[in-house]
Amino acid sequence: MADEPTRRKRGGGRAGNARRTTSKLPEQMPWRIPVNVDKPTEPLDEDGVQAIHKGAMRILSEIGIEFLNPDACKILKGAGCKVDGTNVRMDEDFVMEMLGHAPAEFTITPRNPDRAIPMGGKHILFGNVSSPPNMWDLKRGKRTGDFEGYKEFIKLTQFFNCIHFAGGYPVEPIDIHPRERHLDCLYEKLTLTDKVVHAYSLGKERVEDVMEMVRIAGGMTREEFDAKPHMYTNINSVSPLKHDFPMLEGAMIHARRNQPVIVTPFTLAGAMAPVTMSGAVTLSLAEGLAAIVLLQVINPGAPCAIGTFTSNVDMKTGAPAFGTPEYMRATQMTGQMGRFYGLPIRSSGVCAANVPDGQAMWETSNSLWAAVQSGTNVVYHAAGWLEGGLIASPEKFIMDCDVIQQVQRYMEPATYATTPEDIAVDAIREVGPNGHYFGCQHTQDRYEDAFYSPLISDWSNYEAWELNGGVWTAERAHEMYKGIIEEFEAPPLDIAIRDELADFVARRKAEGGVPTDF
Repeated sequence: MADEPTRRKRGGGRAGNARRTTSKLPEQMPWRIPVNVDKPTEPLDEDGVQAIHKGAMRILSEIGIEFLNPDACKILKGAGCKVDGTNVRMDEDFVMEMLGHAPAEFTITPRNPDRAIPMGGKHILFGNVSSPPNMWDLKRGKRTGDFEGYKEFIKLTQFFNCIHFAGGYPVEPIDIHPRERHLDCLYEKLTLTDKVVHAYSLGKERVEDVMEMVRIAGGMTREEFDAKPHMYTNINSVSPLKHDFPMLEGAMIHARRNQPVIVTPFTLAGAMAPVTMSGAVTLSLAEGLAAIVLLQVINPGAPCAIGTFTSNVDMKTGAPAFGTPEYMRATQMTGQMGRFYGLPIRSSGVCAANVPDGQAMWETSNSLWAAVQSGTNVVYHAAGWLEGGLIASPEKFIMDCDVIQQVQRYMEPATYATTPEDIAVDAIREVGPNGHYFGCQHTQDRYEDAFYSPLISDWSNYEAWELNGGVWTAERAHEMYKGIIEEFEAPPLDIAIRDELADFVARRKAEGGVPTDF
């Protein structure tokens, strides 16, 4: 866990050299669940918290949210909400009563219980990029997402220990028809990874298929599956002020079966939300809380989280912008409000850059550090995101993992411990005013694990870098990506379970998969 020392696989002499020349796999930090020990950045004073809360409650009680799902409207009307067609209004007392049922913390356990992830509290979890229709790498450029690319990103998701869950499809495999896409994608995800997986809430059939496949992969009965969280979904509102039919349907199924739902409005200030950041956050919260209220009415205590995807647009072009100062503040404010409501918090690692360049990394770093500052519990799209979510890149994935590992290292006690050995007065006395610390015993005992060792950074000087070929960061990441794919080994899975999964996929395909209108 968080207080374990960082250990890397290191070796010296001939054995170490042999290992390094026979494997292209990078050294990385071990699997761990990071604990955010810092106090969160809270830009709002008490009056500010109340202003946003009261604004959200006024939206819910006076304006209402459109629920484009008749079953949801019926459920909320039965609970005492004011329903006029698809418009649903609910008062503050009712909202707060329902939110009081939602757990502040819960754990999701995948087929490998060693990869269970606690959501809430001070934990912070990182996931892969999800849902881009395109992919880009240094050699082939931008191209439409396909199944082979999808599987490569899943392998990267499994390989990197700093990626804690396998979110949505890291790239959409456009070469598989949507009626069957979820079956092939989940089969590969459940066999190539042993981490927590996600279901797209795109209607009843897809959700129930994914739930059945997760149940099979875990070797569980239906009762065991329903007893506690084993997977999750994320739903987005249709800003402003709407929740659509298929996402609500999928979310309601998750709630009934005790599987977590992250509710994440996607609000862009100046386009789909007020141009002021506090106004955009207020609208986002109203939309998100409305859906969580519905899920608590259905199943009091159903695990839920509130998500933030509030940023701004370029007012010259209307294009979305990410990793901006406004995005960071909106994330911090939403984190503060999430704690006010007692809900786990989701944010994202995002950028607007089109290739893995300097812009990509400063915008993503801003997003990831905003997640840390806000007290976020689960970070979506933490590795691999480009072009505002329209491109997934393996080079960017690896570069982001280096940043994520730095965040994890920053949180480890070794960076701020104050034991006598850390204060090191004896070492200071030994070295004195005329020596150096390279050779003293205090350093010799600790040098291997004293500092963070990067995945992809090059710390050599310019002349050494140039002599070694002058390889830029994205080029180094590309070679690392190819090596990981070449040497990838899937986690173990009982052959009987693998066969049962394959049989389920074949049967559902024979039945026609899920209905589509094309």
